[in-house]
Amino acid sequence: MSKEISIIAKNIKKYRAKMAISQDKLSKLADITLYTITKIESGATPDPRIETMAKIAKGLNVSIDDLLR
Repeated sequence: MSKEISIIAKNIKKYRAKMAISQDKLSKLADITLYTITKIESGATPDPRIETMAKIAKGLNVSIDDLLR
């Protein structure tokens, strides 16, 4: 059974691509672990905590709402 990738994961990848940054670079910008970014983008963590979402949004220069749509 394959995991469905969440809209959050798709949007993180989309905004990372627009900024042309790696998962590692985003983890540093967002002040969270690379492991966390990887787990979210792979679908292993489909519903990250709001605190994590806020840090990722800040690192990507977008709103949390942008990551949810």
